[in-house]
Amino acid sequence: MEKRNKMIKIYIAGPDVFEKNSIEIGEKYRKLCKKYGFEGLYPLDNVINFDQPKQKIAQDIYKANKNLIDECDIVIANLNSFRGKESDSGTIWECGYATALGKKVYGYLYRTTSYLQQFEDNEILGTKTGYSDLNGRDIENFDYPVNLMIACSVEEIIIGNFEDALKKVKF
Repeated sequence: MEKRNKMIKIYIAGPDVFEKNSIEIGEKYRKLCKKYGFEGLYPLDNVINFDQPKQKIAQDIYKANKNLIDECDIVIANLNSFRGKESDSGTIWECGYATALGKKVYGYLYRTTSYLQQFEDNEILGTKTGYSDLNGRDIENFDYPVNLMIACSVEEIIIGNFEDALKKVKF
């Protein structure tokens, strides 16, 4: 009964924190959460002392974000490719951590292509068992838009944006 009376908290994961307008993005996402009856927890809401050694700053950011995930009920993750063909590694860690805690995780992407389809023809080699990159490493081909470990562990991957993911949340 108590669960129904408390506002569901959503941790907002993704590389959006690296954008120049990251604060505005967070404000927009928190407002959207409120519109749908949730409380949004954005990593940049944390208060971090940046007047200390870099590795201490990194540890503080890690602990603060981990604490937000501990506090949340659901994670919504931006799984769009970041600095390459893969989702942001920090976001992927957050998804895995939340999944290990038994929290629901939703991901969203703008593209509809499979992971394999992200590669240009001149970036892949056909092999007897499938495809590999130019370094000879296998490229998974399970018709998922992201690595199978993420695709199989999240509640749902939504094609669209953060608000489209919010609309799909079930608790």
